[in-house]
Order: sequence, then C-alpha cells, then structure tokens
Amino acid sequence: MTQSAQILGKVEYREGDGPMILIRPGPVEVETTERDAMLSWSDGDTRGVAAIPLNDFKRYVATGAIRLATASEAAGG
Repeated sequence: MTQSAQILGKVEYREGDGPMILIRPGPVEVETTERDAMLSWSDGDTRGVAAIPLNDFKRYVATGAIRLATASEAAGG
C-alpha cells in the first residue's frame, strides 16, 4: 500500500556502503514491506528513490522527521 508523507526533518539513507545521503524536505510516497520502506520523490526533472529499514522509518515517524498523511489529506481534503 502506498502512502503519502512529508519529510519534515533530517531523514537519511545509504546507497550500498557509501555515505549517508540526506533526503530533501517535502512530499514523498512511501511503500512499506515487512522489512523496508521505499520512499520516492521528485524535484522537477529529478526523481529519487530510497529504501530504508522499516525500523529506521518507524523511528523517523516517531520523532516527527516524517509525517504520514491523514486519510483526508491523502484524499485531497
């Protein structure tokens, strides 16, 4: 199930063994599985996708760095 969300604080992900990469504040789409959360976003012509462990995603939501859209927000109201 895909959910709409907002990045409001410091949210980072890692590509392979590379450094942590900051996801810019703004709207994202979130798809969760049993183990991961896949975040996707666009900035003009650039699109980004990041997979983060589900525990990290839950921590970001709990600390307010990610705010999930309410049902009425997701419906456009």
